[in-house]
Amino acid sequence: QVQLVESGGGLVQAGGSLRLSCAASASGREIFRINAMGWYRQGPGKQRELVADISSDGDTNYVDFVKGRFTISIDNAQNTVYLQMNSLKPEDTAVYYCNGLISWRGILKRYWGQGTQVTVSS
Repeated sequence: QVQLVESGGGLVQAGGSLRLSCAASASGREIFRINAMGWYRQGPGKQRELVADISSDGDTNYVDFVKGRFTISIDNAQNTVYLQMNSLKPEDTAVYYCNGLISWRGILKRYWGQGTQVTVSS
């Protein structure tokens, strides 16, 4: 089984920064291949929405409301994706979920992390 574990959430004032991390691993140290990873978020009373994603080659995609403020990056050696969030706004408050498009045991599948809370105070 492939697992994604997020970390780095917390409480920050508007204008502040946070860095989220998401590490992928497989049980028994089995080999897996990351095709792409991304970050989604779900604010109170809202649907889950894409924030940014990145391919294993480093190609990135951002939604308009985070362009210029958030940066996604990937460390293929560590199987870890990061989301650097700067100039945070109260409307960025949400649970942030890591998502991975990963091949494991010959099956390509999307995996989700458990989520990490980000709260931005005004």
